[in-house]
Amino acid sequence: MTIRFLTAALALLTGVAGCSTTSPDVIDPRDTQRLANVQDATVLSVRPVTVDGSQSGLGAATGGVVGGVAGSSVGGSREQVVVGVIGAVAGAVIGNTIERTATRENAVELLLQLKNGERRAVVQAVGSEKLAPGDPVILVVTGGKVRVMRAPAGTVQ
Repeated sequence: MTIRFLTAALALLTGVAGCSTTSPDVIDPRDTQRLANVQDATVLSVRPVTVDGSQSGLGAATGGVVGGVAGSSVGGSREQVVVGVIGAVAGAVIGNTIERTATRENAVELLLQLKNGERRAVVQAVGSEKLAPGDPVILVVTGGKVRVMRAPAGTVQ
C-alpha cells in the first residue's frame, strides 16, 4: 500500500511539474483567437541558456506528505513519529528538487535588431526552428508575451 502511494504521488508530482513551457511551438490556450502585434527583426546573435525550474512549493508539499507517510510506517510507535518527521523533511527536500529539475528548460537568448534600429533580447525555450545570426525573423507579441520565429518566405525586411 505504501509503495503504491509513494509511486502515485511521485508520478503526480512529476506530471504536474512538467506542464509549464516557454517553447515558441506551444501556445497558451488564452492566447488563441487574440490579435497579436508583429514586428520584423534580424537575429544578431543566438546564445544557449538554461531557464531554471520553478519552485512553487507543490514539490516540497507533495514530497513532505509522501515522506511523512512512508516514515511513519517504520518501526514501533515511538520510532514512527521520529522517522515520520525525518521522512517528511527529507521528502520535502527531494520533492522540491524533483520539481525544480522537471521544470528546467533548454532555451536560447536571441539578440535582435528591429527595423527601426532598436535592439531587443528575448529568451525562449528551444523550439523546432533553429535560428542563426542574419536570419530574418518576426516577433509575435500576444498578451505581453513574445515569440520569435522565422519570417515567412517572401516578406520584405
